[in-house]
Amino acid sequence: MLQTIRESGRIRPKGIFGLWPAYRDNNDVVILDPKNRRNELARLHFLRQQAIKKKDNPHFCLADFIAGESSGVEDSIGAFAVTAGHTVEEMAKEFEKDNDDYSSIMIKAVGDRLAEAFAEYLHEKVRKDFYGIHEDHTVQELIEEKYQGIRPAIGYPSCPDHTEKQTIWNLLGAEEKIGVALTETFAMNPPSSVSGYYFMHPEARYFHVGQLDKVQVTDYAERKKVTASHIEKWLSPHLAY
Repeated sequence: MLQTIRESGRIRPKGIFGLWPAYRDNNDVVILDPKNRRNELARLHFLRQQAIKKKDNPHFCLADFIAGESSGVEDSIGAFAVTAGHTVEEMAKEFEKDNDDYSSIMIKAVGDRLAEAFAEYLHEKVRKDFYGIHEDHTVQELIEEKYQGIRPAIGYPSCPDHTEKQTIWNLLGAEEKIGVALTETFAMNPPSSVSGYYFMHPEARYFHVGQLDKVQVTDYAERKKVTASHIEKWLSPHLAY
């Protein structure tokens, strides 16, 4: 299921999200075709924490928040992409032509905030309208993320591999539907854009994967069907060797 949402005004935030049946396969999440759950649409690859922890403290992986195939639970995963649109950059360039660098910087900052705000709005809509989660939080409780579920951004601490965006872009059709393209380095264009996953497990939480050893990098490369050196290039800031 895919849905696109747009707002009005000169800066027109817009976004798209998708929800799919899914199950966990070790550290991967398998996305299934909603029309025929025997068909695999895509596979998302995740990494697990490796730091030494106190006894009974789990080493988290985002895949842990999706039920396994043998659990008997029909689970799902979501993904989204939102943007403040190309108008933000166009307005910034107008200010720059007038040598107004301050206003250029500020309009970009406003664009970033609008994209984040729209991502938060979309997450609330998904929780209430599609997962049927009842909530009545204050603004402060929303800021403190007291609601159920998380929306980790691709490339951030719990899922640092930016190349996984391509799978989400293929599933969402984000470039065709809301005009957000991926660059060669998997940055989003226009820049005032946000993307990520939806995990609705009641115990889902944000965390930092931390440093990765060669064993996990090799395993991760095999799961993605690429070379270890390719993974090392993209995850170089996160390597422990």
